[in-house]
Amino acid sequence: MNRFFTCCFFLLAFSYSNAQKKNAAFQLHIHKTNAPVHIDGIADEEGWLNAEVAGDFRMVLPMDTSGALVRTDVSMTYDNENLYLLAVCYNYGEGRHMVESLRRDFSFLKNDNFLLFMDTFEDQTTGFSFGANAFGAQWDGAMYEGGKVDLNWDNKWTSAVKNYPDKWIFEAAIPFKTIRYKKDAKQWGINFGRNDLKTTEKSSWTPVPRQFPTASLAYTGSIIWDEAPPAPRSNISVIPYVLGSAAKNYTNPSKTVFDKGIGGDVKVSIGPSLNLDLTVRPDFSQVEVDKQVTNLSRFELFFPERRQFFLENGDLFANFGYADIRPFFSRRIGLGVPINFGARLSGKLDKNWRIGIMNMQTAKVAETDLPAQNFAVLSLQRKVFRRSNIGFIYIDKASLNYHPDEADSSKNIYSRYNRNIGMEYNLASSGNQWTGKAMVLKSFQPGAAGDDWTQAANMQYSSRKWLITAQLQHVGKNYTSEAGYVPRKGYIKLNPLITHYFFPKGGNVLTHGPQWSSVFYFNSAFKETDHSNILSYLITFRSKSTFNFVAQNDYVQLLNPFDPTNLGKDSLAAGSKHNWNTIGFDYVSAPQHLFTYTASMRYGGYYANGHLFTAGGDVGYRFQPYVNITMSASYNRLLLAQPWAKTNFLLVGPRIDVTFTNTLFFTTYIQYNEQLENLNINARLQWRYKPASDLFLVYTDNYYPGPFAVKTRAFVLKFNYWWNL
Repeated sequence: MNRFFTCCFFLLAFSYSNAQKKNAAFQLHIHKTNAPVHIDGIADEEGWLNAEVAGDFRMVLPMDTSGALVRTDVSMTYDNENLYLLAVCYNYGEGRHMVESLRRDFSFLKNDNFLLFMDTFEDQTTGFSFGANAFGAQWDGAMYEGGKVDLNWDNKWTSAVKNYPDKWIFEAAIPFKTIRYKKDAKQWGINFGRNDLKTTEKSSWTPVPRQFPTASLAYTGSIIWDEAPPAPRSNISVIPYVLGSAAKNYTNPSKTVFDKGIGGDVKVSIGPSLNLDLTVRPDFSQVEVDKQVTNLSRFELFFPERRQFFLENGDLFANFGYADIRPFFSRRIGLGVPINFGARLSGKLDKNWRIGIMNMQTAKVAETDLPAQNFAVLSLQRKVFRRSNIGFIYIDKASLNYHPDEADSSKNIYSRYNRNIGMEYNLASSGNQWTGKAMVLKSFQPGAAGDDWTQAANMQYSSRKWLITAQLQHVGKNYTSEAGYVPRKGYIKLNPLITHYFFPKGGNVLTHGPQWSSVFYFNSAFKETDHSNILSYLITFRSKSTFNFVAQNDYVQLLNPFDPTNLGKDSLAAGSKHNWNTIGFDYVSAPQHLFTYTASMRYGGYYANGHLFTAGGDVGYRFQPYVNITMSASYNRLLLAQPWAKTNFLLVGPRIDVTFTNTLFFTTYIQYNEQLENLNINARLQWRYKPASDLFLVYTDNYYPGPFAVKTRAFVLKFNYWWNL
């Protein structure tokens, strides 16, 4: 096994291309302006009259072999404070613009929009993205892994969109102190993307193969400065908050608890590309609630991080490993426990090195005997070749001043410490056709008994017609990551996947093709314990709707007792073997309609010769751009022998988004979960009265569905202000 991972590592290390950047010939020259630029969507300033224009966009979807049908012209200029962007997005034919709402950070494929992608360090790996939809909703995010955008990144900038009979114009001012870039550099990587739902066309300034997103930094052109942009300056932002709240627990009759809080964050730029974040008594009450799911699995479910403090340069910490092997998962910090304070230093040391250092301390909780805990993380990343990198991570979770008395069984016992150390190599070829990873991890904890290593490797090949992936993982039975997300231990996993695409020359079908994937699990003796074999056929229509047919075979040998309903009724015995088949389909409607929907169905066997029927989907309608209503539902019907018999699980929840303007939002989210016997209501009003400064009013209720009665209720009023010193 170790020899295999060693071979994978060297295969990844030498499978690279050191060729010149694909679209180096695409250049946009930017010139400084001395005249003011007013951000109003009207291109009448002197700076725009003298600016060079990037036009002649290329079609990416539905096909990448021609110029774009929809014309887009882009200009850029700058002064001592801001980088300015002007995008003139011409209409093609008749019809209204299609947008979801005026809400910030919209879904790219469901809106007519324009986006900017900037590789400010010319490393084809990290960068920034800004944009807007056709009605002025803003989009901003930090870019990582060469083409992904973290929309949770939020910063100060201004923009305006103005609609005309034949076009819409997006104009923006991005302060230099909002972004990070290399000092004295006169060339950045850059690309522009446009999505037009009337024509179902996605286009970009530079040619991008259709299998890759327009955000792929490997396919950027270049912006050439007439002189180096202003030298990055030290910048300090103070973001205090104050809040008041009222909460009551009706299950244990007590008085309403009134609380108040004050805290905040400080952001300090250190040099051109490092950022120091400090936080004291952070509060995340305004963060959107998780979307619930019915859990019929044997393992813990994953819910993504949504808290702003953990997100900037979050890939340095959170992307180490794989989706099911994360040595660090920030949601382990402060989950139901107050955070006292924290600090994080992240960014670039130079053109080759990135660093991330985080330290967070949580408070003691007397009710559960939980001691105060400290979470420390060190992450280093070294660029190798053109787009690949080698990473190192160290994680230390420690209980402070904690000396448990294990003889006292009346108290909960917690570990004194848990540490992880690891390395990984991330491959990204110059054109992104080859990507992969090889990694190794080891944990340390009191009473360690060996077999606490984890190794994993994968390789992926992506072309217009083929997507081929192979992955192998080994997680030791004693490997422990208390600050991470590793839902399963003591296994070897093999996961191959092959997809092929066909491209008809005409008709309503754009692409179609089969996909075969398998997941095999083995114990340490390489004896099979689980597998899933999945054969599917995906059809993508020119309207952008999709239909996918699925057939699946599952085999499970239970390693531990398991209740197939997760209701605590009874458990199937460890060692018992189960095998079943399933068929189903998934359908997603075209996104350019006001009425949209998805539908999914599975029917087949289940544990203990039972049967499982699952159906779900979403139905949405938008009164654009102000109201977006979505109803989500899933239904699971289990037929099993006694004592489980017939069990039904219904999960249903409407969501109503009202965007009065692009700075005033109201969201109501209702979720009824039959498995948890809970009805949850979450309503949130957000007023962005200044860039990156907000007022929130949040209301939360939890009810017993039958008999209908309130469990808990809470109100929170929160005010924060972004103050630049």
